[in-house]
Amino acid sequence: MSFLIEHIEGHTAVLTINNPPANTWTAESLNELRLKVEELNNDPDIYALVLTGEGEKFFSAGADLKLFADGDKGNAATMARYFGEAFETLSAFRGVSIAAINGYAMGGGLEVALACDIRIAEEQAQLALPEATVGLLPCAGGTQNLTALVGEGWAKRMILCGERIDAAKAREIGLVEEVVGKGEALSAAIALANKAAKQSPSSVTVCKQLIQAGRNMPRAQALPLERELFVALFDTQDQKEGVNAFLEKRAANWKNA
Repeated sequence: MSFLIEHIEGHTAVLTINNPPANTWTAESLNELRLKVEELNNDPDIYALVLTGEGEKFFSAGADLKLFADGDKGNAATMARYFGEAFETLSAFRGVSIAAINGYAMGGGLEVALACDIRIAEEQAQLALPEATVGLLPCAGGTQNLTALVGEGWAKRMILCGERIDAAKAREIGLVEEVVGKGEALSAAIALANKAAKQSPSSVTVCKQLIQAGRNMPRAQALPLERELFVALFDTQDQKEGVNAFLEKRAANWKNA
C-alpha cells in the first residue's frame, strides 16, 4: 500500500497523505515520505511540493498512539528517528513546500506542516501539539519550528498547556499564512506553487537556505553569506537566463541549473 498519492501538476508535485481514517503516520509512511522528497529533489522539473490529506476531516492526526502503548524505549527511539529523518528531509527540500491543511493537524500532523515553508489552512481546521497530554513530547521538530514561527509564549500555550487552536487563531499568531474556505486549501496551495514556479529555482534554493539559516546563525555571519551566495548564482544558467529574459521582455525558461 502506498501511503502517499502523488500527482504532478506542471512543476509542482502534490503529495496526499493517505492512511484512513485519520491519515496517521507509521514507520512505513515516514520512510516513504523521506524517499519521495529525496526523489523530487533529484528531479530538475519539480520546483514546488504541496502536501495535503486525503478526505475532508483530517490533514493528519500524527502518530498512531497504539505504537507507544507498550512503553518500549527501543520502538520509541526507532519511531523518533523515522519522524526526524522524514520531516528534516522535507524541511531541506530545495524548492518551495506548502502544506494545504484541510482538516485536523494534530501532533505529528502539525509537525509535518511546520516542516513546510508555507501553510494554508481551511477555515474548519484545528491545530494542536497535544503530546504532553499523553506523556510524550513533539519529537519531530515541533518544539523548535513552532517556537520559531509563533514565539515562545504561544509555543508554550500549545505545547505545555495543550491548547488547540482554530485556523483563524493560527493565522492571527503566524502559524499559518492564509486561511481559505472548506475544500479550497489544495487549489490555493497549487496557485501559490505556480507563482513560485515563475521564480528562478536556483535562486529559490539559496534564498530558502539563507532564510532558514537565520534561525540560528548570527547576522554577522548571515550577511556575508548572503553576498557570497549572490555571487555564486553567477555560475548558474538560471542567472543568465533570468536577466536576459527580463531585458528581452519574455518569460524565462528556467533550467534549474
